[in-house]
Amino acid sequence: MFKRVKEATYLTAEKAWSYRAILRYFYIQHERMREFLFPEEIYDYLIQSEEFSNYTLEMLHIDLDALVKWGNLIARQELGKSKTIDEFKKKRFRYQCTPYTVEFERMLLELEGIGETFGGSLERTQFERLYEALVKIEQIASGKRKEKREESAQIWEDVLLYFRQITQNTSDYIAYINSEDVEERMQTEAFLVYKDQFTTYLRDFIIALQATALQIQGLVDSLNKQLLRGFFDQVMQHDQQVFRFDEKETADPYLEYEEKWNSMKAWFLGNEHGTSEYEMLQQRTNESIRRITRVVQRLGERHQFFRSRKKDYLHLAKWFDAIDTVEEAHQLSSVAFGIFHTRHFHVDHSPTDDIYTDVWEEAPMEHETKPIVRHYREKVRASAMTNNQDKKEEMKRRYLEERRQERAKIEQYIRDNQIVVSELAVVETSVRKLLLVWLGKAMASKDRTVKTELGKRVQVIIGDGRVTLESEDGFLEMPNVTFHFIEDEV
Repeated sequence: MFKRVKEATYLTAEKAWSYRAILRYFYIQHERMREFLFPEEIYDYLIQSEEFSNYTLEMLHIDLDALVKWGNLIARQELGKSKTIDEFKKKRFRYQCTPYTVEFERMLLELEGIGETFGGSLERTQFERLYEALVKIEQIASGKRKEKREESAQIWEDVLLYFRQITQNTSDYIAYINSEDVEERMQTEAFLVYKDQFTTYLRDFIIALQATALQIQGLVDSLNKQLLRGFFDQVMQHDQQVFRFDEKETADPYLEYEEKWNSMKAWFLGNEHGTSEYEMLQQRTNESIRRITRVVQRLGERHQFFRSRKKDYLHLAKWFDAIDTVEEAHQLSSVAFGIFHTRHFHVDHSPTDDIYTDVWEEAPMEHETKPIVRHYREKVRASAMTNNQDKKEEMKRRYLEERRQERAKIEQYIRDNQIVVSELAVVETSVRKLLLVWLGKAMASKDRTVKTELGKRVQVIIGDGRVTLESEDGFLEMPNVTFHFIEDEV
């Protein structure tokens, strides 16, 4: 892998214009299943272009020799009867392009079609196709489905193809929407025409991704190495039927298949080196939606800044003119313009760390305004240390009491050492919030197991479909999950 790739020399050589034209013609004929070409045919093709008006057959032979030297062409001597004395004196060759040349030209054609911008897309159906192919692998590996070797190999190729399309298309599209060109277009007024279409495209992809990726994660996690060995046996036996002279013997024939499977598993579930690419894709897509929202908001504010509000003020003046009393006019003024001469104070102090506490449930804060004069100094008085042991004990007692009440509430819903969400009736708001916290922590864990505030370990099992959880403050649609409490081994 560290050697010099001499086959790529023709792309940057001084006469790249002639080398590339010759090899592009070889590639076109290779795609038409014509492998061997004579110099006269190549020359007839080249002189049709104005750039080759002064090009001679001798120059072509020199270029062909250089391409043979670099490994782009293979020269084979023609042993047929010579038609002229010149052909008899000179060795007559026909040429065939090498695999390196074919792949180089195929890549260059793709790059020419892409241009200077990233391609890619966020296709929802690719995840569905991948899931359907993985279901077939699971059925074959577990013995539920019998398939021939050819069909098993085709299913494996489909899985690799869909996974490759997902990784390439998503990474290219994320790079496209984060590119400088797209960033500049977002700052223009013309972007407002496309913002709904853009946001809908990203939102639909996220919804489809969340619906299918969880099923793929569960399926990939359930297929272990022992189950996959039987399936890989069929695929490997089919691959060995393809005749090749240069067969390579490997110490572990399953290594190549298992490495590809582990790469796909790490993309969806992550590994010891970091989080999964699936989670990164969700974060990047959500961040793109937030970025679009901020851009649209700024464009709207800019548009409103230059818009005349003369008609709005005239309409508001008619309202004031129709009012009979000053008191009613004051009421309308408070609604239209708010309170005059208000002062706002910021206090860098939060009375509670509970994120679920509403504003009106918090205690009022105190703010001390200090004089802004040059010679002002705070008075310092010697004071004794106060003993806050009673306050600490009281806070500790209240905290333990809250935990005890929380434990008592949650234990009401435990049946057979588990909580099944689909079987719950109306629950308290605090219980719903606690269950969602457990679910969120479990989704970030590989084995879906978390240590709760109650001191117990809980495993979250995600079932099929979705359920509606009713609580005191409304209804919540969520996955059909079961919270299984694991007893600690002694």
